[in-house]
Amino acid sequence: MGYRRPRGTYDVYPGGREPNERPDLWQWVEETARSFFRRYNYREVRVPVFEETQLFVRGVGEASDIVRKEMFVFEDQGGRSLALRPEGTAGVVRAYVEHGLYKQAQPLKLWYAGPMFRHERQQKGRYRQHTQIGVEVLGTSDPLVDVEVIDLLYRLHKAVGVRDEVVYINTLGDFATRERYVPELKAYLEKHRTDLDPDSVARLASNPLRVLDSKDPGTRAVLAEAPAIGEFLSDEARSDFEAVKEGLETLRVPYEVDERIVRGLDYYTSTVFEARSGALGAQDSVGSGGRYNRLIEDLGGPDLGGIGFGSGVERMLLAAAAREEERSLDVFFVTLVPEARLPALELANALREEGLSCDLDYAGRSAKGQFKQADRAGASYAVVMGEEEYRGGYCTLRDMSSGEERRVTVSAGPGELLRRLL
Repeated sequence: MGYRRPRGTYDVYPGGREPNERPDLWQWVEETARSFFRRYNYREVRVPVFEETQLFVRGVGEASDIVRKEMFVFEDQGGRSLALRPEGTAGVVRAYVEHGLYKQAQPLKLWYAGPMFRHERQQKGRYRQHTQIGVEVLGTSDPLVDVEVIDLLYRLHKAVGVRDEVVYINTLGDFATRERYVPELKAYLEKHRTDLDPDSVARLASNPLRVLDSKDPGTRAVLAEAPAIGEFLSDEARSDFEAVKEGLETLRVPYEVDERIVRGLDYYTSTVFEARSGALGAQDSVGSGGRYNRLIEDLGGPDLGGIGFGSGVERMLLAAAAREEERSLDVFFVTLVPEARLPALELANALREEGLSCDLDYAGRSAKGQFKQADRAGASYAVVMGEEEYRGGYCTLRDMSSGEERRVTVSAGPGELLRRLL
């Protein structure tokens, strides 16, 4: 019986059919992201792919869909409840508190990349194991940082070719805002309880704001007439949100205000946002995030603010214009006699040490087959070594684009060949 990959996962391999199956596109996105993070002065953080289950229950929210329906939870041999991480923020904040990183100069600007796990129905661009690239800025509540984080998300998406993107923003306000707004929202929803979906009814008791995130058509119809949080903002919350909008306008980030955005995680406060691409149809989210001014304290740290985003690489590739795989090999060695193979390997290693990418035939192909393989590999040059070249101490260097050939001496080492190639 053959084996197949688990449901909701995929492989990345040479010649992959979908964008997220192509290793060259992954390398391109990762290199682009690293370049952006360096320019914005973010430093890398890596945390485990599994944590204590309670970390996510406390951080993400016991009533959230992630905790209730989507987490992969297991018990280890010591009887401890562990979970594969469904998102990146909780683990990063846990590390920030555990290692006392709040004692360093603040804010601390961090980035991460790695797999996340959610047991959800597979859709195009959404998988049970998916990869997120994200940032967290910890130790500040400055709304100008909100602007920088949103701008970074938008610029990164633009750099990798995401099309037709607009960032939708909202504010969930501060504590004073919620004190006024949540009772009004709850009272309105209670009047329409019979028209709400079961999940929304359950959320009425735990977190009425989460009802705003419902995708159920009946609930969405009720929400169309619900009171909007913008009518209840405190002066401070309104001032911060205006600063965010002014900053985005200054940096020319295309945005719209959507007062129904609350995001699916309970830790969010103040600014929340979602980058959507018109290239993705109904499921148009590419990346999202928000501010979490109480999470650090909730996980045992000081009362400091934070904000971050997570963007799925698979979604980014799906929303980006297709890129052709570039010619990637510098030199392919074509050996026409067995005795030329070892000298060719020696030359290839010498060129590799100088930074050139090289390969040679290991499948016993004919001369014609080796040239075909050089072309398939995207080689810029072929170095031909036959009996005449081997005995004469030289090789024939062929430009694969023009077909031009020249004799290059190699009896004294790879120096002349290297000069020709460079």
